[in-house]
Amino acid sequence: MWAPIQRELALLGHRSFAVDLPGHGLDAQYPVAYQAPQDLDAWAIEPSTLAGITLQDNVDMVVDVVRRVAEYGPVVLVGASLGGATITGVANTIPKLVNRLVYISAWSCVQRSNPIEYMQEPEYGASLMPHLAAFNVGDPAQLGVGRANYRTADPTLLADLKAATMADVTDEQFRAFLNILQPDESIAVMMADARVHADTWGTIARTYIRLTGDRSIPVAMQDRLIAEADALTPDNPYDVHTLDTTHAGFVFRAAEVAAILDKSAL
Repeated sequence: MWAPIQRELALLGHRSFAVDLPGHGLDAQYPVAYQAPQDLDAWAIEPSTLAGITLQDNVDMVVDVVRRVAEYGPVVLVGASLGGATITGVANTIPKLVNRLVYISAWSCVQRSNPIEYMQEPEYGASLMPHLAAFNVGDPAQLGVGRANYRTADPTLLADLKAATMADVTDEQFRAFLNILQPDESIAVMMADARVHADTWGTIARTYIRLTGDRSIPVAMQDRLIAEADALTPDNPYDVHTLDTTHAGFVFRAAEVAAILDKSAL
């Protein structure tokens, strides 16, 4: 998903690296039952390779990457959505190796421990994500993951998911994006303590890119996360930028995102 932004960064003269977290990328799991024709009953009980993956596993992988790339120059660490929890953990661990953090409508937890807790707050009330339960396959409590059937052909479900995540792109672009999504996401990652630490994370320059059309993490929640962090470290507030796009629609605004990252790298 980062390829369009990486292309723009390259054209601006920047090196970039997209990290596949444990169990993602070419290590992702796509069971036969998820293929076409689908066997949803079989897939609903298929064990997930992500069930044992923790937030610490994600953090450890990115820490290793940062240690290696830091030899070549300043490191700007970027995370979108749930990726915010991982970059927070990295910043808490090796603050001296990270020059700037950039959250793109991402979870940066301060007063609550994790995204699941924040989802109970009023600022999350406008999110359309809770209305997508029909996408779920299997029992998350038994599987250890949230499992979404992104290969459904149900037009109503697809329209609802597009409204929640990418309402500002074409149907063709939405389906193209859908085909790179992995269906499972670890519950343990979403429920782990992902709070920022003022004495480590709080010492790093940081940027937040607000997405005003976001119906997954509503802008009211994004603003709360920004305000909580700024209150925690008032001498080191977020550098805030705003794009009028959706939760994943920023991928199709690659030049604008890259321009913000270009300035953040200075």
